[in-house]
Amino acid sequence: MKVIGLTGGIGSGKSTVSKFLADMGAIIIDADRVGHEAFEPDTDAYREVVETFGREILTPAGEIDRHKLGSIVFANPKARDKLNRIMHPRIHSIVRDLIEEYRRRSVKIVVIDAPLLIEAGWTNLVDEIWVTVAPRHTVLERLTKRTGLTKAESLARIRSQLSHDERIKHADVVIDTNCALDELKAKVQELGQKLEAKDR
Repeated sequence: MKVIGLTGGIGSGKSTVSKFLADMGAIIIDADRVGHEAFEPDTDAYREVVETFGREILTPAGEIDRHKLGSIVFANPKARDKLNRIMHPRIHSIVRDLIEEYRRRSVKIVVIDAPLLIEAGWTNLVDEIWVTVAPRHTVLERLTKRTGLTKAESLARIRSQLSHDERIKHADVVIDTNCALDELKAKVQELGQKLEAKDR
């Protein structure tokens, strides 16, 4: 089994590449989704996050409001570090267990879709690191269309993350997503075929 760590900054096209890989039959482990599940009320992570950041981050229904929490942690590196110390070890443990389960099932390709793969120190979980990149103007345009964030909010999120150059230092494969969708799909299909050939 091959385990690919797919990472990239916000708006870099990582989710699109992940979808193309899923269409080819790869099993996707979405680290953000794992994190959302770890945030569920009455979990240890939920209690620790609420204790750390206060009940003002909760919705009226008592769930963690990710937008409110995001506005805190993206504006404050110390707050972001606190959140990461709570969440990263828990997500790592869940992802590791999922990988082992897929290995037992003889799955061929597993992709860990994780924006913070490198920062969180999860590279020990993967065989290869694939990094998606796009120019800043393209990223800002995508974020405006997709999220409705202001330019200032988008820039705050971009600056809070590892730079493209730092990610690329760790990359086995770099995927430039600043192209037409059909061109990007062809790139991903070619990479997937090469990966399957290696695993034979």
